[in-house]
Amino acid sequence: MKRGRFITFEGVEGSGKSTHIRALARRLETLGHHVLCVREPGGTRTGEAIRRILQHDETGEPIAPRTELLLFAACRAQLVEQVIRPALRRGTWVLCDRFADSTVAYQGYGRGLPLKMVEAVNRCARDGCRPDLTILMDVEVGRGRNRLARRNRRAGGSRDRIEREAAAFHERVRQGYLRLAHHEPRRIRIVSSSGPVRMVEEAVWSTVRDVLKPESR
Repeated sequence: MKRGRFITFEGVEGSGKSTHIRALARRLETLGHHVLCVREPGGTRTGEAIRRILQHDETGEPIAPRTELLLFAACRAQLVEQVIRPALRRGTWVLCDRFADSTVAYQGYGRGLPLKMVEAVNRCARDGCRPDLTILMDVEVGRGRNRLARRNRRAGGSRDRIEREAAAFHERVRQGYLRLAHHEPRRIRIVSSSGPVRMVEEAVWSTVRDVLKPESR
């Protein structure tokens, strides 16, 4: 049995990752691929418990940047061990909403933690698990935040702990992502998510088709 493919989606808040993961999953399934969609933080019972701490202020106390880094890493380690690696071995295509690049962008560039520290923690958490392709859904921070506000109004929700960070923080995150893409252009492909949903969907599909050739597997 052929190993599955591992595709991660990255981007600032409101970049459309979830929407385009679902669209890509449908396309791959029509070609006969088994597809599993997962998210970070989350994806396991342990990961979902960590998610409530990280995003929804469950402890009621401020989270130090290093603590935040280690909590994200713990969630990732559990997800890789319990879900991602077994699925890839079964031949499943895994689509992940955020992975290790998020930690570099948010905790490294956004929080200002030393990049060498972040990368060392990431290596431990990933345990050799590396995406075949990363799609960076790039959007201007202001546009993304406006989308997020509209989504929350429709759903009757509120911003989570990280979404509440100042625009300057999210701009540092975006620039961090762009630097990552500059350093790893073969793995990280930038797709502008500023246009109409259908146009962006086609751009994502074109990228996956050109890099991983799903029709031939």
